[in-house]
Amino acid sequence: MSTRLSDFATSVVAVVEPDTPALVVAQVMRKHHVGALVVVDAQNKSQPIGIITDRDLVLGLMAEGLDPALFTAGDIMSVNLVLAKPTMDVTEAIALMNSHQLRRLAITDDQDRLVGIVTMEDVLVLLTRELATLTAGVVGARDREIKHRS
Repeated sequence: MSTRLSDFATSVVAVVEPDTPALVVAQVMRKHHVGALVVVDAQNKSQPIGIITDRDLVLGLMAEGLDPALFTAGDIMSVNLVLAKPTMDVTEAIALMNSHQLRRLAITDDQDRLVGIVTMEDVLVLLTRELATLTAGVVGARDREIKHRS
């Protein structure tokens, strides 16, 4: 399978800046129905500098009994971003996610501007469609053989 990230990844990415209060981060996630936001540089809003997930909020703040009003996205975001390129093949993206134990990859262009995000869910949807197509081919081949041999 040769499918590039640009063929199926999400190109509209929900973002916040580092000084966004943690409570607002949760509200933005809810508004956009996502489990992660890319944190972008306050001056250069196309430059990803981190990522914050719903798990960061729950496990990093709430489970510790910390007041979300006192923390910002910059306080709890993951800063070791693993980035992908739009031309990356899906199998490369899967390997990258696996080797870094990630559920999502921010996608940047050649100027390191944020242009999308790909999630494990996106990959699973793509693979499920591919498997359904393959299954239809197998069934079609079986039906063709039955018809031919009858």
